[in-house]
Amino acid sequence: MLAEHPLGRTRLGVTSVGFGLAAVGRPAYITLGRDEDLGEDRSVAAMRARSWAVLDAAWAAGVRYFDAARSYGRAEEFLAGWLHDRGIAPGAATIGSKWGYEYVGDWRVDAERHEVKDLSAERLHRQLDETLELLGEHLSLYQIHSATVESGVLDDDDVLGSLSTLRAEGVAVGLSTTGPRQAETIDRAVDTGVFDTVQSTWNLLERSAGPALSRAHAAGLGVIVKEGVANGRLTPRAAPAALAAAAREQGVPADALALAAVLARPWVTTVLSGAASTAQLRDNLASVTVPWDDGLEGRLAAMTEDPDLYWARRGSLAWS
Repeated sequence: MLAEHPLGRTRLGVTSVGFGLAAVGRPAYITLGRDEDLGEDRSVAAMRARSWAVLDAAWAAGVRYFDAARSYGRAEEFLAGWLHDRGIAPGAATIGSKWGYEYVGDWRVDAERHEVKDLSAERLHRQLDETLELLGEHLSLYQIHSATVESGVLDDDDVLGSLSTLRAEGVAVGLSTTGPRQAETIDRAVDTGVFDTVQSTWNLLERSAGPALSRAHAAGLGVIVKEGVANGRLTPRAAPAALAAAAREQGVPADALALAAVLARPWVTTVLSGAASTAQLRDNLASVTVPWDDGLEGRLAAMTEDPDLYWARRGSLAWS
């Protein structure tokens, strides 16, 4: 079983590895090798069955943090159905979701647009109602989806006031971050005093948010790391030569070593697996037993990319 840890200053417990439903909640996503992972059948029924299979495997392995979002297609619906069908009581697992993006892909891989962003108070109120209709008492954490300083959401009194009210009602509140200015967004969020958690991208290619995440951790926020395998770039199918060689020497898959690097950060509370299959989940979970030392740290430091370059490359990934 995975060890549980408190999620920052909240009373919520999370495991060192959590499971995010972005890859299994909708037919298209920006992960390398998705066609190979999912095949041609991406019907609602097929994706529901896939999501439940990975959720079952995660639960059996001891995973107790599950992450969804309004924009992840039917992820909240799939998660809610699984919780009900398996008889999992509210509070037995920590359930997080996010508001701000709306899924508009009409369940098509070739949709012109898959999601639309709006971080207004009006969107918050509508999507919170939608989330609660599905997840109800299971909802433990509600986060702004991809907050940025330039969006103005961290200066919106209506949004911050509504989130503070939700927090007073017993649901923890947080934000996820994106882009090369993640650090600025994290520091601004900490300064508001409103947030309990922050969910950010950190991996062996994109380390720029690390110091700000350390400061957030010191301020009492729970730190959730997403995209630890860089949307597939740090998996066996695409790993840079240095990572692939180090993984072979350790006798583990590249993604397990990449996630071990995340877990080695003292400020990390939990890292999300975005697995699209039970096999990928198994490899991701192996990260908790992979040793990490200064030798690996120094050897793989040269993989780090300029943040602007990293995010430009991420933005060029095709939905598939």
